[in-house]
Amino acid sequence: MITAVERREPGADDVRLRGLVLPGFADAHSHAFHRALRGRTAAGSGTFWTWREAMYRVAARLDPDSYLALARAAFAELALAGITCVGEFSYLHHDPAGRPYADPNAMSEALVQAAAEAGIRLTLLDTVYLAGGLSGEGHLPLDDVQRRFSDGSVAAWAARVAALPARPGLLIGAAVHSVRAVPAGALADVVEAAAGGPLHVHLSEQPAENEAARAFYGCTPTGLLAEHGVLGPGTTAVHATHLTDGDLALLGGSGTAVCACPSTEAELADGIGPFGRLRDAGSPLCVGSDSHAQADLLAEARSLESYSRLATGARGTFGPGELVDALTGAGHRALGWTDAGRLAVGCRADLVAVATDSPRTAGVAPDQLVLAATAADVTTVVADGRVVVDEGRHVLGDVGTLLRKAVEPLWR
Repeated sequence: MITAVERREPGADDVRLRGLVLPGFADAHSHAFHRALRGRTAAGSGTFWTWREAMYRVAARLDPDSYLALARAAFAELALAGITCVGEFSYLHHDPAGRPYADPNAMSEALVQAAAEAGIRLTLLDTVYLAGGLSGEGHLPLDDVQRRFSDGSVAAWAARVAALPARPGLLIGAAVHSVRAVPAGALADVVEAAAGGPLHVHLSEQPAENEAARAFYGCTPTGLLAEHGVLGPGTTAVHATHLTDGDLALLGGSGTAVCACPSTEAELADGIGPFGRLRDAGSPLCVGSDSHAQADLLAEARSLESYSRLATGARGTFGPGELVDALTGAGHRALGWTDAGRLAVGCRADLVAVATDSPRTAGVAPDQLVLAATAADVTTVVADGRVVVDEGRHVLGDVGTLLRKAVEPLWR
């Protein structure tokens, strides 16, 4: 923990932080196993829905051991980028046939171990997934791959999650996968079971989700979540890309946070979210790596402004300070770590040093560094007082080798 913030002469045993020092970054939305998809799905045309088929193929091949190897390497890559806390939106619960492992939380335990070994905190957003999709006629049955995502009921999901032991560096939250995967009748039960912890939900990532919800439920996905008590200050909506004016009012008026994932939204051709309008309506904004198309939260935060410029034709929707808060304080609050994301007495000692003399940052005004720096400029990362990255090298060693060894077997 930070016990003092003061100017003094450095001592011989002090850790020297070269460059501009920021609070640790919080990746508010991650699917670690998606890291195996980077550079594997980019050829040819397609949509989110065709990309999802490739994602399902990888999901079907993972077991606790391969999941641990992949998540450990993916989380180490996040640490190299200055991320000291990750929110893992986790729905790989059971074996590929949908049967529980001997330890029903074996896949969750792989994530917990991976984060601990990578040196970052974890908010495990254990995800409810009950249906295979939504059409105008109603919810669809689970397909073969989706069976491993589902506990069958909210009660069974809650019982499994309750068996996860508390540990330092771990916070257990909950997630509604989407209104496609969780029927309306189950939403209130999830809210009740998740009370006291962060609750996240994929929302309106694709127009098709909106169309199906209107056809079957007679309202938008946001309206459905509001009706069943899902929205509120403890909830984070992920993406929130395709919103009506009424949706914006519901999200902002309830204080629901929104996690933007611009690199994934671009990778999957999802669209550009109404970032500025969400902020103005009252929704705090944070950012996430989501599909791990890149591991660069500085770039994700910067995209809030650059994408808004493309969408509106105006500059300056977000100032540099707002972008820093999106990748630090707001992200930690969305993940339930209210004692992180600030350089202040009583906060966790999460420190990220960003070089000011690289080819990207040389000559940049310090208060605008977030508009120029990338993950490659992160030199030192301290998480909970522990040096995890020193001069660009992770304590686990060569992260590229770890990633290659974890990813390549999944495609053989």
